[in-house]
Amino acid sequence: MSESQEASHIHAEDVWRSYGRGKHTFDAVRGVSFTVRPGSLFALLGTNGAGKTSTVELLEGLAAPQRGRIRLFGTLDPVADRARIRPRTGAMLQEGGFISHLTVEESVQMWADLTSRPRPVAEALELAGLSHRTDVMVQNLSGGEKRRLDLAVATLSSPDVLFLDEPTAGMDAEGRHATWRLIRKLQQQGSTILLTTHYLEEAESLADQLAIMHRGRIAASGTVSEIVADHPSTLSFGLPAQWPVEQLPVSGTAEGRKGRVTVTTAQLQKDAARLLAWAEEHAVELDRFTARPASLEEAFITIASDDDTEQEQEAAQ
Repeated sequence: MSESQEASHIHAEDVWRSYGRGKHTFDAVRGVSFTVRPGSLFALLGTNGAGKTSTVELLEGLAAPQRGRIRLFGTLDPVADRARIRPRTGAMLQEGGFISHLTVEESVQMWADLTSRPRPVAEALELAGLSHRTDVMVQNLSGGEKRRLDLAVATLSSPDVLFLDEPTAGMDAEGRHATWRLIRKLQQQGSTILLTTHYLEEAESLADQLAIMHRGRIAASGTVSEIVADHPSTLSFGLPAQWPVEQLPVSGTAEGRKGRVTVTTAQLQKDAARLLAWAEEHAVELDRFTARPASLEEAFITIASDDDTEQEQEAAQ
C-alpha cells in the first residue's frame, strides 16, 4: 500500500463499472483513479451521464467495481468492510426517500433511531437551517428544503467521510450559498467531503481538489488554478479602425470583430504589458480594456468539446 493511500480517507485506483451484458455492455466508469486526503473537500464534476453518480455509488459500497480497487480510511473495502465503514460515513443521495406525511422533525428522528451515536435531532435541524420548519410535513417542503432535510440526515452521525451528490440541486441562490456555508462548517469540524455538482461556481468556491469526468473517464484533475492554467486567458478592448489587428504586439491570437479585439493568450501579463506600452507609444485608446484569466467554465467546456470531437472521430472509423 502506497504512503498516499495509507494517509487517505478515499482512494480509487483504476476503477471500472459496467452495466448490461455481452454486446449490450456499457462502461459507465472507465479507469477512474483519485485520492482524497483527510479533512479536504474533493469535487467531482462532469457532463450529464459522465459517470459521477456511478462512481460515488462504488465509493459508498452500494456496488462493487468490475475492475480496480477502492479503499476508505486507508485499508477498508466499501463492500467487504461495510459494517465498519458505515458508522463513520454519511451520504446525501440525489433524491431522498422520505415519507411524505411525516413532519420534518419526525423524519429526522426516524433516521436518528437507525443511526449509531446520532447528534441531537434539534442540533441536526439547526445545522441544516430547518429549525423553523420542524412541524411542516415533508410533502409541503420546497425542493430546496427537501435537499436540506437530506443533508440533516446525512450529517446525523457527524461523519468522518461525507458523500454529497448534487447537494444544492433545486435550491435558489440564497439557499445554495447557505448550504455552502454549512458544508464549509462541516469541513472545519473535520469531515472529509466528496461532492458532485453541476454548478462550477460551487466547485470553485468549495473544493480543495477537483476532477472533471466525461464519458466515464477523468479528463482533468487538480486544484482549480492547476486545471485552469492549461487553458488560455483573454484580453479584450476596442481598437480604432485605422489600426490593423495584425500590428498588435501580442504572442497570442488576436481577432477583430465590429471594432472590438479579443486576444487569446497563454501569457496574460506579458501581452497586457506589451499592449498597454504600445498604446501609450502610439497614443491609441484601447476602449474598455479588460484582462481575464481562464475560468473553470471555459476549461470544462473545452474538455467536453474536445472529447466530443474524439467520440465523433471514433464513430467515423
